[in-house]
Amino acid sequence: MKNRRAFIKKAAASVALAGMVPMAQTASAGEVKIKGALIHHVFFWLKEPNNEAHKKQLVKALTDLLKVETIRMSHIGFPAATESRDVVDHSYSVSYMTIFDDQAGQDAYQIHPLHLKFVEENSHLWSKVVVYDSVD
Repeated sequence: MKNRRAFIKKAAASVALAGMVPMAQTASAGEVKIKGALIHHVFFWLKEPNNEAHKKQLVKALTDLLKVETIRMSHIGFPAATESRDVVDHSYSVSYMTIFDDQAGQDAYQIHPLHLKFVEENSHLWSKVVVYDSVD
C-alpha cells in the first residue's frame, strides 16, 4: 500500500510538472510565480574542476539525494555560456536547486539520512560550497 501511494504521488507530480512546461513556455514571468515555497540553491566548486569523474560522481550523488520526500522540484545544472560581466559568476562547477513547500520541509531535508550520507560520502570532492535559501 505504501509503494502504491508513493507511486501515485510521483505520478501526480510528474503530470503536474509536465503540464507546467507548455505553460512556462507561453506564460510571462508575472503569470507564473512560486508562492509560499522555500528555494534552496547550492553552488559547488570542485577541488579538481576538470576531473569529469568527480563531476559525474557529484551529479549522481545529487540525483540520488532527490529521493528525499520533502523535495517538490529540482534542478541540477552547470555554468551557462552567458556573457562575462562583473556580476556573473561562472566559476562554480555544479549548481543544485531544490524547492520545498516550506521551512519545515527544508529542515527535515537537512537532517535526512540521505542528506547526511551525501555530505559524508562526497565532501572530499569540493573545495567550496555556497548556499542561497530564499522565501517570498
